[in-house]
Amino acid sequence: MSRRRYDEDDVRIRPGKGSRPRTRIRPAHSEAVEGFVVAVDRGRYTCLVGEGVPGAGTSGRRKGERTLVVAMKARELGRKGIVVGDRVALVGDVTGQPDTLARVVRVEERTSMLRRSADDTDDIERPIVANADQLVIVTALADPPPRPRMIDRMLVAAFDADIEPLLCLTKSDLAPAAGLVASYEPLGVPYVVVRRGGALDDLAEALADRISVLVGHSGVGKSTLVNALVPHARRAVSHVNAVTGRGRHTSTSAVALELPEGGWIIDTPGVRSFGLAHVSVETVLAAFPDLVDATTGCPKGCTHLGDDCALVGYVAEGHADPVRLESLRRLLASREGAPDEDKAEDRDEA
Repeated sequence: MSRRRYDEDDVRIRPGKGSRPRTRIRPAHSEAVEGFVVAVDRGRYTCLVGEGVPGAGTSGRRKGERTLVVAMKARELGRKGIVVGDRVALVGDVTGQPDTLARVVRVEERTSMLRRSADDTDDIERPIVANADQLVIVTALADPPPRPRMIDRMLVAAFDADIEPLLCLTKSDLAPAAGLVASYEPLGVPYVVVRRGGALDDLAEALADRISVLVGHSGVGKSTLVNALVPHARRAVSHVNAVTGRGRHTSTSAVALELPEGGWIIDTPGVRSFGLAHVSVETVLAAFPDLVDATTGCPKGCTHLGDDCALVGYVAEGHADPVRLESLRRLLASREGAPDEDKAEDRDEA
């Protein structure tokens, strides 16, 4: 018997296994529609679809009929995160009908990203809001008392994200605003002062035609402001604990809401810490324009924490407020692992 000759017809190929070479080419999704993420909940993204949705260079004024669409993230996006404020591309069922689900296939380039870390030694960045152009730092003048160091942290975050800051001082019926305003006036930080039950004309004007994110610790009145500015918002509110002097978390997730006169506000849960581990020392210094010029006289490699720092003499000569130098040093020290008093108090009272 002669030995049988084999050819390519004798090679067995398992169906679906290796019959087609893999490719990194992804679909272009040219038919995708643009959406604006207004809420995120456990892997489901509520997106606004239609005419006039916020995008690059637009305020998002109402121009036509729009629909809220619930979507999930497409597998091809991998671990890429999606947050409130993102502009995304959607495919699938975008009718917004009950029990329908679209897919987010692309996240458009972001113009800004507000981030924080759990603390100053945590290297993991936590994105909060994308594409905002104004950070509204909401601070109560009393009940609970203002925390200037928290304000400084949020100003640093605004500088890092290239977002314009706005200081919103609430509960002016309980305490005067002059002292806190004087502390930040040399920095050129714009501000508005409101009182409980009072008119919000100045704040509404500052928010008009912009995408603003409201940030502040619990109990300062963010949700109350949102309910007054957007009557249908129905954000939950609560009172400050009489024993601890701290507010209770009532907003549990970020949500974007359209203002009646144009523009958007993004309400965020109250924060008790605002870590800056992701921010460089240079960015921290840039948030203190009243001090940064004096650092040119510092020795090489100066940490700005020792007595040989040029800032010590600069403040001693009366060129800047000593409280500002103390705040800067606390921020820099906490980034290296030193405890922050404000944050320690929060842990004790939580």
